[in-house]
Amino acid sequence: MTYRVGIINVTGYAGMEAARLLWNHPAARLVAATGRSLAGQRLGEAFPSLGLYEDLPITETIEADVDVVFSSLPTAESAKACAPFVRAGVKVIDIAADFRLKAPGAFEQWMGGGQPHPAPDLLPEAVYGLPELNRDRIAAARLVANPGCYPAAAILALAPAVRAGIIEPTIVVDAKSGISGAGRGSGGGFGYSEVNEDVSAYKIANHNHQPEIAQELGALRGGEEPRVTFVPHLVPMTRGIHATCYAPLAREITQAEVLDLYRDFYHAAPFTSVSTVPPHTKHTLGTNRCIVHPVVDARNGMLVVASVLDNLGKGAAGQAIENMNLMLGIDQAAGLQLPAVYP
Repeated sequence: MTYRVGIINVTGYAGMEAARLLWNHPAARLVAATGRSLAGQRLGEAFPSLGLYEDLPITETIEADVDVVFSSLPTAESAKACAPFVRAGVKVIDIAADFRLKAPGAFEQWMGGGQPHPAPDLLPEAVYGLPELNRDRIAAARLVANPGCYPAAAILALAPAVRAGIIEPTIVVDAKSGISGAGRGSGGGFGYSEVNEDVSAYKIANHNHQPEIAQELGALRGGEEPRVTFVPHLVPMTRGIHATCYAPLAREITQAEVLDLYRDFYHAAPFTSVSTVPPHTKHTLGTNRCIVHPVVDARNGMLVVASVLDNLGKGAAGQAIENMNLMLGIDQAAGLQLPAVYP
């Protein structure tokens, strides 16, 4: 059986990457792609990098019958577009942040600019789409909230330590992202002359990924959210996330014990691996992989974990396809077994 897929807002980076990855998927086919600004053009005409889709039209709305929909609309716009498909029985993966936060009023505070959530009745059933934590729930879901790119890196870096109770609930996440994380429609401030040879922090202690990280790590602690200080940085590269996470150790533990703990936690995860050397963002470029590197700083009683992934892969479109595979009951790794692009 071949499943039919639609992408809402294929003209964004995440939508384009989903289309690229779906081309060689063994059990899914892209049959519909929307993009208001380019409606009427062919996908391969509008984006030569997707030239193999020479006959697929870009439309204003999804007009074909589909089994699965990806939404890569901007946050605070996506939920309204997703809701009718969910209610009609179509499986939906929201790549935006609209369904990630569960607390009442969290969307209004962090995402909606003071506006209430457009589909609050669907929030309780939305499953956070990180298979390393929620594989069985994703498989049974009709609505999945795809993780943010920064949170995916941070949560995967810290989940084994939080679950095992080896760290105190005070966490610092220092993370760097490539420019594509800002999206195609991000406006000024991201031109080559402005970001080249430059590194900058932004939204310090006020980024909407902070509550997402705290919420999911808190679920591993039985609902008690840790205190998370999250500082994102923009660095002059196209794709990639590098998160360095710090937390005080709750008890003495050796480096060997931590490596065993992490390897046990991820032993069945096809796309998250544990490294004994510091990983580079290029080690995951163009893939759905995440590499974590935990280190015990025994002198200072700290756990330090470096984590890397591709913000458009495991941080967006690749993760969305992995979630789709689980929701459809097919091989979790279908269409995603790719080596990194290097150099």
